[in-house]
Formats: sequence, C-alpha cells, structure tokens
Amino acid sequence: MKAWRIAFAASGILLGLFGIFRLVTEVPIGNLLVLAGWMIGAVVIHDGILSPAVIAVGWFVSRVMPARARRYVQGGLIAGGLITVVAIPLILHAGQEPASKALLRQNFGGNLTILLGAVAAVSLVLYAVRVARETRETRQYPYCFQS
Repeated sequence: MKAWRIAFAASGILLGLFGIFRLVTEVPIGNLLVLAGWMIGAVVIHDGILSPAVIAVGWFVSRVMPARARRYVQGGLIAGGLITVVAIPLILHAGQEPASKALLRQNFGGNLTILLGAVAAVSLVLYAVRVARETRETRQYPYCFQS
C-alpha cells in the first residue's frame, strides 16, 4: 500500500477519534441524545425514502428515455435534486427571521422555480447540441454510421 494512503487513513482516524472525544467530553448528554436521534432519523430518511426514490426515478428514466437523451435528463434531475435539497429548509423557514436578516427574507419558492427552469433549459440546450452534432456528422459521413 502507498505511504500517502496510510498517512491519509491514519489522519482521518485520528481526527475522527478526536471529534468523538470532544463530543463526549464537552457536550451534555441530553444534547448527545438529540444528536443521536437526528443521526438515526437521517439514516432512516436516506435509506428508507431518498435512496429508493432515486433508484425508482433512475429506473423509470432508463426505461422511458432514449439512450441519447438519458444522460441529459439524469444530469438535470441530479442537479435539480441537489438545488431542491438546499432550498427546502429555506422555504420551510421563510418568514421566521427578523427583517434585519434581509438575505433570509426572499421568495425562495420563486427562486427555486427559476433555478429549476434554468437547469432544465441547460439540459435541453446540451441535448440539442448533441443532436445537431450527430445530424451534421451523419450528413458529412453518411456511410460511417450505418450498421
């Protein structure tokens, strides 16, 4: 095994142990139990809801979309999902902050719609560019692409 891999692994293990030590020695037991509950809840939500949903959507896209368009649809769905995951807490907590925190008093639902529209538009443009390239190559070299 390479020495740098061993060094990275050792430093990761030591930093993890240091973090556990700090949690156990500096955080009250009640807060640790709340943290443990949140961590268990996160695992349940991820493994019980999000992962099966992502697998189901991926399976559906692979069955419905033609192979040429599939990567652009999947890329758009991944980007849209990441944006939505960041926006959901902001949407849910909208209006709960004082006016002095002007950044948190935006229309996050509207902004999310605009961002998702931009992701869809970029995915569509990238797909259109691919189709145009393939069409141009087929016209230039009509016998190369026949099977």
